[in-house]
Amino acid sequence: MKISFYNIGCKVNFAETSTIAKQMETLGAEVVEFGEDVDAVLINTCTVTNNADADCRKIIRRALRKSPDAFVGVMGCYAQLNSDAIAEIDGVDAIFGTEEKFNIPEYIEDWQKRNKPLIVNDKLETAEFHAAMSADDASRTRVFVKIQDGCDYVCTYCAVSHARGPNRSLPFDEIPKFFEKFKSDKYREIILSGINLGEYSSGDKRFADVVNLIDELKIVPRVRISSIEPNLLKEEIIRRVADSKTFCPHFHIPLQSGSDEILALMKRRYKSKTFLDLVRQINEIIPDCCIGVDVIAGFPGETDACFRQSYDLLESLPISYLHVFTYSERENTPAAEYGGRVDPIVRKERTKALRALSDKKRDEFHDSQIGRILTVIPEQISKKTGLWTAWTENYVHTEFEGPAGIEGTPMKAKMIERNGMFVRAELIV
Repeated sequence: MKISFYNIGCKVNFAETSTIAKQMETLGAEVVEFGEDVDAVLINTCTVTNNADADCRKIIRRALRKSPDAFVGVMGCYAQLNSDAIAEIDGVDAIFGTEEKFNIPEYIEDWQKRNKPLIVNDKLETAEFHAAMSADDASRTRVFVKIQDGCDYVCTYCAVSHARGPNRSLPFDEIPKFFEKFKSDKYREIILSGINLGEYSSGDKRFADVVNLIDELKIVPRVRISSIEPNLLKEEIIRRVADSKTFCPHFHIPLQSGSDEILALMKRRYKSKTFLDLVRQINEIIPDCCIGVDVIAGFPGETDACFRQSYDLLESLPISYLHVFTYSERENTPAAEYGGRVDPIVRKERTKALRALSDKKRDEFHDSQIGRILTVIPEQISKKTGLWTAWTENYVHTEFEGPAGIEGTPMKAKMIERNGMFVRAELIV
């Protein structure tokens, strides 16, 4: 049987899709690229978008144009929350919720088209943890590893807690064995991932214990922490990263708003001063640390004054880049019922202003690295420039000349000059 996969959403989704694909290969299926002629297609969905339904329909239509008789299964977060809506889409044969997508072969034997879709979508109160991993498509040297799933937070703009279930984690005593396999693989960097990574919990072990253990294991040259909430990034973690030769000096921290009024409406677990103090602490302990920030533009109730508070806070801090999201109303969230909606045109204007600020912050951070000698792990040669591309330990995207065959080899390079979104570097031989 030929089967293809399509992933919509976050890196955790991507890791899970890759893990399910490997499961199907183990059972004898041939996994091919999406868009090829296949017997079955599995689509892993996301709920962090107001276009989930439209995205799902579009992908199903694309799949069936190429393979009209293909079995179509839809799984994941959107499938968990909106199975009835998905069941109305022409061509869908089965719908698997968050927990059931890891056991698809138990529900499907013949992989034939159905007159009525099978819906397997149980409640998540007792969901188990399923480890997952995936290689970064843009690199053959990095791998995303899921060690935590679910979320117990009740942020008013987010439906992920309903789609993913409660907080659960990879058992702490399984970490050494689980990560040991990466020593013999081609990967040179592991990115620790989760839905709410900082809430990792296994017995009396917390995320700081995970960082300490993985640092001691010395599995690969680099380990990077993905997004972590500001109230969960403790000084112990920051100092361990500062002293580590393995963990990258790079944190990505969701702020969402710099206005305490909006943070309260969002039901976030901190105030703007918490974030301000955290960034200053990171900068003091790790002066060249890359700090990325998530921020939402146009949340209900965000006045011009509230937006200005966010903008001014971000402008004043030594951050390195922003991920800017334009607020959109999402089903199953309290914020969708809030008054004080911001005009869509204003939302776009604020998004544009924040993205311009992000470009400015990135350029300033890159300029601050000129003259430094950093470590690069060559990934691939750009077809456009003929130069190798790589990320430094503190997340500077570099390009440089180099001989063939150096992919995946950690090398020292001097940062020479900023060139657009890259920093031009010279390898030190």
